Amino acid sequence: MHSGPRFAQLPSPPYYAVIFSSQRSPHDEDGYAATAARMVELAREQPGFLGYESARDASGFGITVAYFDSEANIAAWRQHAEHAAARREGHRTWYEHIELRIARVERAYGGIRREQA
Repeated sequence: MHSGPRFAQLPSPPYYAVIFSSQRSPHDEDGYAATAARMVELAREQPGFLGYESARDASGFGITVAYFDSEANIAAWRQHAEHAAARREGHRTWYEHIELRIARVERAYGGIRREQA
């Protein structure tokens, strides 16, 4: 599901994080991979989409964080027909368990570790 930089290039806060934690089922790997790639492509076209970060371990547990500029744009993304169809298939086939959380990011810190001289 990953394409592009590992860390999303984001503006200064505030903005919103949609945190999707999931445990994959062993069913329909090809369908899942194709749909996951399509959802990234489609999300990038949505108004207010700022970027995403995603990781999945060998056991199938994953976390994807999608960043948006407003709650209104998150709601619009949720209502997108193709995204809604992918969610339904996810519940039916691809996931054993999911959790979704939406948070407002007030502060953000980070950077590259530098060697001490």
